[in-house]
Amino acid sequence: MKKLLANKGVVLALLLTALFLGVCMHFVFDENYTVLLLPAALLMMWLFMLYRDESLALMALFTPFAVDFALIGNMSLSMPVEPMMIVFTVVFLFQETLMHSYDSRVLRHPVSILIMLSLVWMVFTSIVSLKPVESFKYTAVRLWFIIPFFYATAQSFQRVKHIKLFYWAYALSLAVVVAITTVKTMQSYGELQMLHRVMRPFYNDHTAYGCIIALMLPGAAYFAFESKAKTWQRVVSVALFALLIVGLWLSYCRAAWLSVVAALFLYVLIRLGVRIKWMLAGLAVLVGLFFAFKGDIMYQMSKNKQDSSFALADQVKSISNISTDASNLERINRWDAAFSMWKEQPLTGIGPGAYQFIYGPYQKPELMTIISTNDGDMGNAHSEYIGPLTEQGVPGALLMLAIFVVTFLTGERVYRTAVDRRLGNLALVLAVSLFTYYVHGILNNFLDTDKLSVPFWAFTAAVVALDIVTEKKPKEKRVRKGTSANAVEATPATV
Repeated sequence: MKKLLANKGVVLALLLTALFLGVCMHFVFDENYTVLLLPAALLMMWLFMLYRDESLALMALFTPFAVDFALIGNMSLSMPVEPMMIVFTVVFLFQETLMHSYDSRVLRHPVSILIMLSLVWMVFTSIVSLKPVESFKYTAVRLWFIIPFFYATAQSFQRVKHIKLFYWAYALSLAVVVAITTVKTMQSYGELQMLHRVMRPFYNDHTAYGCIIALMLPGAAYFAFESKAKTWQRVVSVALFALLIVGLWLSYCRAAWLSVVAALFLYVLIRLGVRIKWMLAGLAVLVGLFFAFKGDIMYQMSKNKQDSSFALADQVKSISNISTDASNLERINRWDAAFSMWKEQPLTGIGPGAYQFIYGPYQKPELMTIISTNDGDMGNAHSEYIGPLTEQGVPGALLMLAIFVVTFLTGERVYRTAVDRRLGNLALVLAVSLFTYYVHGILNNFLDTDKLSVPFWAFTAAVVALDIVTEKKPKEKRVRKGTSANAVEATPATV
């Protein structure tokens, strides 16, 4: 209490936030019992103001266990983390407005600027949306994902121990979920469709489950081989890595498998010293060859009739099955509907989050599958690139793509230029972790869920934080070599 009373700004922010939340609850809820939520909200506000770093880790700890609950009408929140995010966002904004303590270097960072532009564009496209109410809800959710887990963590993660705390908070909870899911998988093994749902209620299906495992896997490998790790830390990290490998395998998520293979290949190329510009040149060649031989490639894919299977070779082969695999065909159906909608609103799109309410009539009968519905009530566009294009137009898609590219390039640059090699390696591992999502995002999109948004935006913030605080080599000395102990001790981020 003395710590609270010693800072008048915190006291004022606490009182104003309590008043704000009380007014909101009065207008949103019409039952008197909801006033009992105020003590819990006040307790959370106190915790968030005085123990911000620990609060972020606490929310990460709860996220893998969170489940959706319907609150008002068709509105639902992921409990208990989304109410915590909302309160944290309000507290954070009040506190930083009153105390002016936020690090301006974060706000000036290119990734941060791109995220702010993306949020501004989302607000604008919500105004002109075909479903404005749904779009503003979607944008509000994105705000309480990004403000705590990018802007708050970008300042917290300037101390590397907080990056580790956050990672392990999420990873240990995820490990429990993976263990439970693995046991349920063994009990249901033999029916592939059942295995796609055994991770409920923690994750909606095997695609989100596989995606988060892929995202966390590089970090487990990094901590297992970290030079300064103690023996017991290595043992825990190796155990986590092994468990995640098992979980990834039994997820039977082809996109997650592909994302890990692609990320591993990219990591090896970077470690071998291959520059990003040559990788991009190689990618451009491959894309050019695809379009040059598009007819032959599509013909060969149309002859593939291998459906999903327990056998690894068959499961991998089914990735290119566009003739009988219902999952692949449904994606083509969703993407075609998305492009049809985009052509009508190419600049501003149909509105953030509006796709799932509108796409039904845009489906073509010849593209619909056994899992399609005429009402079009089965979710989003299944792509982190096509979805923003359809819902936010060309600017929205380009901003999202720019966030991905600039974040990865930032992590790779920190790896090449950091004086402290350990911090450079951490930046690269975070960038590679995010790359698994960039690849997975071609086939699915999960940034509208807390399960993926929490670690995704936090890892993005960690890359930015490391770029801000890590001491860089002079340009003429940017050759990766070992670092002296004195140089390591001099790096601010190791505190």
